[in-house]
Amino acid sequence: MIRQGLGNHQEAFYSPSDVPRPLIVKAEGLYYLTADGTRYLDANAGAAVANIGLGNQRVVDAMVEQGRRMSFSYVRFSRHEANFELTARIAEMAGPGFERVHLSNDGSEANEMAIKLARQCAYLAGKPAKRKVISLNPGYHGGTLATMGWSGDAEYSALWGDMTVPSTKVPAPLTYRPPTGMTSEEGALWAAAELERTIVELGPENVLAFIMEPVGGTATGANVAPDSYLRAVRDICDRHDVFLVFDEVMSATRTGRFLAAHHVPDALPDIAVIAKGLGAGYVPLAAIACSADLVARLRAVGGFDLSHTYNANPISCAAGIAVLDEMREHHLIENGAEMGHLLRSRLDDLARRWEIIGDVRGRGLMCGIEIVADRQTKRPFPGTARAAIEFRRIAMENGLLIGGRRMNNGAFGEYLMLTPALIITPEQVDSIVSRIDKTFGLLTDQLHAHGFLKA
Repeated sequence: MIRQGLGNHQEAFYSPSDVPRPLIVKAEGLYYLTADGTRYLDANAGAAVANIGLGNQRVVDAMVEQGRRMSFSYVRFSRHEANFELTARIAEMAGPGFERVHLSNDGSEANEMAIKLARQCAYLAGKPAKRKVISLNPGYHGGTLATMGWSGDAEYSALWGDMTVPSTKVPAPLTYRPPTGMTSEEGALWAAAELERTIVELGPENVLAFIMEPVGGTATGANVAPDSYLRAVRDICDRHDVFLVFDEVMSATRTGRFLAAHHVPDALPDIAVIAKGLGAGYVPLAAIACSADLVARLRAVGGFDLSHTYNANPISCAAGIAVLDEMREHHLIENGAEMGHLLRSRLDDLARRWEIIGDVRGRGLMCGIEIVADRQTKRPFPGTARAAIEFRRIAMENGLLIGGRRMNNGAFGEYLMLTPALIITPEQVDSIVSRIDKTFGLLTDQLHAHGFLKA
């Protein structure tokens, strides 16, 4: 059997990369072990997914036991206890305003389900013209043709064009890069005003939903939407009869609360989308949560009968229950808040040490580091420097797996993302930061050597 190299049946599809893709043979906690014995510390929980760590026996046992009892049941034809228990648990943790839960398989699918739900609600309420979706630029909502169209990424629109389902884009409330001459707060309120201007321009009778990430992922390097912005968009959506959808695919459970929305309880969305940490890397699992009143009104006039084959799969539901049990019993969301404060403090120390760190931001264990060529002007490195790619490569040589990318052709900067598992300890935080520190030293030397930094 071919196990590595371009002969690998799946590897052959991917573009060549200077960042190695190691052959992993074992994973436990925050660590991966490769075939050659190399041990990597994972600063990203895979892709902000493995939130309770790798190799959790409780989850594996729950999946096996459920598989023995019943491995599959189609949600539209039958029901099962694991479905009941998981959705009840999610609703309880999500709290008032999110009493009803519809399961999906991943974040892209769940974001689509949220917009489909909003559309059916509007259509059955006698508002058939409401079709338009508004989203942020930059922003990210998934890899399907619909969610790529809602994502604010110039690379997507250039390649896929009108094959996608496009949205109308409005500026994101970027705290590090507000419009020239504005503070972060002023920039956020300006961005909210742009949303309202766009709704009015399109006609409120035509606008269905506004979808956004309350804490951004790789499109913004963990940009945290200011509280004032969230309150403003909640008010705008209310006044213009527009659904507010929070894409919490990455942020749910990770920011110190079950939902990032809970940080601003007077600006809750109509629909919250939850994914990555729900299945925690053990199964594909996602959900949308909304109010009991919304679902009751919808069901009274026809209901919402959309699903996919694996929605509410029994094994996936059993895994999700076990994941939430781990979070509760070991206070992992609370640990995420505590360790997030520690990580942020350590990263702030690094920012004082390294001039190429322009900004450190985020909430809980969802942190971003923006790399810049000039801290005073916030000028990013040119694409030829490949700063984030080189950082990732050098970090691997230091035994650290970390994410980083240059989105929108660098129009909004270049970031590193840190989203470690919620089980992380203070010692592991220090180990991650120590390896990042060493990597910045080596990267800075390389950038000097190639003329991208002045001595």
